[in-house]
Amino acid sequence: MRYSADRDRKQNKSRLATQIRISYLILLLPILVFMIYALYNLWQINDRYNGMLNSVVVASEFSLDFKEDFDYETYLLIVGNVSSEESRLPLLLSDARSVVEGLKGVTDTVDNKKRLASAEKYLNNLAGYISKITDNLGYDDRYDDNILIWENDVQIVTALLQETINEYIYYENRQIQSAQVRAREFYLNIVKISMAILGFILLAIGIVSVLGPIWITRPIEEQVTREQKQLRKAEFELLQAQINPHFLYNTLDAIVWSAEAGNQKQVVKMVGSLSDFFRSSLNKGKEVVTVCEELQHVRSYLEIQQIRYQDILKYEIDVPESLFGYEIPKITIQPVVENALYHGIKEKRGGGTIRVEGSEGEEDFIIRVIDDGSGMDPERLLEVQKGLTDKDPEAKKIYGLYNVNERIRLGYGEEYGISITSESGVGTTVTIRLPKKLTEIVKK
Repeated sequence: MRYSADRDRKQNKSRLATQIRISYLILLLPILVFMIYALYNLWQINDRYNGMLNSVVVASEFSLDFKEDFDYETYLLIVGNVSSEESRLPLLLSDARSVVEGLKGVTDTVDNKKRLASAEKYLNNLAGYISKITDNLGYDDRYDDNILIWENDVQIVTALLQETINEYIYYENRQIQSAQVRAREFYLNIVKISMAILGFILLAIGIVSVLGPIWITRPIEEQVTREQKQLRKAEFELLQAQINPHFLYNTLDAIVWSAEAGNQKQVVKMVGSLSDFFRSSLNKGKEVVTVCEELQHVRSYLEIQQIRYQDILKYEIDVPESLFGYEIPKITIQPVVENALYHGIKEKRGGGTIRVEGSEGEEDFIIRVIDDGSGMDPERLLEVQKGLTDKDPEAKKIYGLYNVNERIRLGYGEEYGISITSESGVGTTVTIRLPKKLTEIVKK
């Protein structure tokens, strides 16, 4: 079973490698999930940390400059050094509102959100004071009122605003410190968990290295054993079919009749063909032969049957010599030819022809057995096609075809084997598809 053994060895090696890779991937899955989780959390912590840091920087700049600039610009407006149109106060208020609004987007603590709300309220108050001062500028006798607003309202509110922003900065800094502590704890936990996962993976790899080959290879060995038994059974049944006592008795009877009739040449031809037929069937126990040897086996069979059924049987063998060196399981074509004779030609009234032809593809070749016998109706054809793949084909009465297909399938793969087309009253075509592989003899 050389051709099957090579295939099984390659398939088993491939399956084993695949299953081992899957096992290691399963072991690596926990650490991959953990790494994704850790990286995601680290990204969130870093993003939050950068947000708080930026908010502190922006708030610090605002706190340092705003009160001094706003108080001074308000004084300039009151004393008449700048007009209301030239005053920078509206711009200062607009910039301050933008800063507060931006801080609200990166602040998540309740207390600091309240401080920003207070800062927003203070800015609204300052806008009201500036509006009142601007109105008073239209009167000559309200200079003192504006100075009073500046001293008692504007400077106090800007001081409160500065104090609120300073508190905001203080508590944001505390949040940054807390975030640093949490980040440090998170880093330490990541290191601990990583070490634990690494230890688990090393332990699991050790266990898999010891126990893995046992549970991985056992199903493969069982499957190979099962397929080897099926292949041996198919080969044995095919060999039994070759040593069919009815075929042997009928052939010997034909030889006796020819001898009694004095037809010496026919006797010699039949004895020679019968000898070649059984020699090819046994073939020193080889399971694989060349296409040339298999065709010689078929020719010996057809020569015997043509003498017996000379009134109804004609045959042609037209296979290109380019296929002669490729390997084929022993007793592959003859059972198909026998099936064509007994179920096609003999059931047809009048004579018929069995034709064996071949063709070559890039990676495979095809042998076709074509007869112009009785053919099959669609129901019977479907029954036979289904019987080729059934696990128990006995009910279909197609032992020969089933065993041929089973041997090819087990030896070369599911994509190879035989297929059947037929039409009632027209004939049947059986196609045998095999990979292009040279036998050892041809290679040497």
